[in-house]
Amino acid sequence: MTIHPSQFPTTAGWNLDDSYSRLPSLLFREARPTAVKHPSLAVFNEALSRSLGLDPEILQQPDQAGLFTGNILPPSAKPIAQAYAGHQFGHFTTLGDGRAILLGEQLTPDNQRFDIQLKGCGRTPFSRGGDGLAALGPMLREYLISEAMHALGIPTTRSLAVSTTGENIFRNEELPGAVLTRVASSHIRVGTFQWVSAHQDQAALRALADYTRRRHFPDLAEATNLEFFHAIMKRQASLIAQWLQVGFIHGVMNTDNMALCGETIDYGPCAFVDRYDPDTVFSSIDRDGRYAYANQPTIARWNLARLAEAMIPLLHTDGKQAVELANEALNQFQGIFQNVWLDRMRAKLGIFNKEADDLALVQRLLDWMQASKIDFTGTFTTLSSIASLDHPAFPEPTFAGWHADWKNRLTRQSEDSLEIIRKMKSANPRVIPRNHKVEEALNAATLHSDFAPFQKLLSAVTRPFDETSDETFTTPPPTDSPRYQTFCGT
Repeated sequence: MTIHPSQFPTTAGWNLDDSYSRLPSLLFREARPTAVKHPSLAVFNEALSRSLGLDPEILQQPDQAGLFTGNILPPSAKPIAQAYAGHQFGHFTTLGDGRAILLGEQLTPDNQRFDIQLKGCGRTPFSRGGDGLAALGPMLREYLISEAMHALGIPTTRSLAVSTTGENIFRNEELPGAVLTRVASSHIRVGTFQWVSAHQDQAALRALADYTRRRHFPDLAEATNLEFFHAIMKRQASLIAQWLQVGFIHGVMNTDNMALCGETIDYGPCAFVDRYDPDTVFSSIDRDGRYAYANQPTIARWNLARLAEAMIPLLHTDGKQAVELANEALNQFQGIFQNVWLDRMRAKLGIFNKEADDLALVQRLLDWMQASKIDFTGTFTTLSSIASLDHPAFPEPTFAGWHADWKNRLTRQSEDSLEIIRKMKSANPRVIPRNHKVEEALNAATLHSDFAPFQKLLSAVTRPFDETSDETFTTPPPTDSPRYQTFCGT
């Protein structure tokens, strides 16, 4: 049974607003979470709770577990399901939150605004025949990976809690049900603009654009919509560059999974590269490699082109000129991305200044890593030491030749060895969510209700630069391990 909001203690620090609900009704539908039988907190993020202005001691009381499944609604919550469309593997379709409900926007003590969303809390007007529920494993995966990404300094939605429901759901098998409480700067997507464009509602399109600009780009209050589009594009270029820097593969870069605030969103079939190969694909449904590791910048530009199409009426009153402006902007994406990516790769190699041949130096290392089938994260960790500056860390002649050129390159900057290593260690994590360790932790939790491995892994991945990290979490899987494969987990 759903508890009325007035029965929930206000002392927990809830301060919800509903600004999105004040946009045109085309953009959302009212929705209510489906009550579950036995809500119970499985994982709770105390640090995030405090940063939101919430009291973790109150929220972790057993009688408040229903808050994280939707049995209980916080004060001022006005639950809605957001409407959006999307190109899924290149094919356009109308979508919407089919298993997620936005409770409202928490206003923090430092006046920031964050969406509070329940994922897996039952059917909505956009469920399209689905049950709107989620299994424990995928919700724990999103919690784990999103918090790891945050610790890596990569913009991301975050996870406040995972609550089990006491009920099983049915996919190919019977699985324990769960709900994730997701925190985001917002859930406005490329697909949100596509939804409005598909309905040919220019008033709603302008309202959405103005709202997005005010919320995420307040410094562009007086700027043109073309400048607004440029700002979105720069954030996406930076985000994808950061993904590649740590070997992250999103796995399902549909336009409904690109958030305009520049955060990583929707951790379905995501994974991290072990042995370096730019063509790496983990997702079971990505049979043609559309969202492979090295394809992610290209897909980001493709998604932005779909956004530009939706924004055409906002770019110029003359449609032809609007298209020309959009294409001119999109043609700048690759250069913007490559500059950000190369700067980040310089940091990984301890390079402070810029030279014309830096791209070739980086690419030679990556080519050697691919040919040698060597671990991506481990290679950069190994390089991040004084000993590796002085002598080649790997015996192959090709690497020795590269090392000599790298060592010579480092002499053409004023920073000393200690400064170089300090820079490298801040750019090269020792710990990432290794795929085999993620599976071990999820299996223990879902099959045996043992959350100890999950908590231990969570502790490690949220301290990715810690030099005292347990080698258990820094070691790649055995070379004879079977090919790793991920699934959407819906």
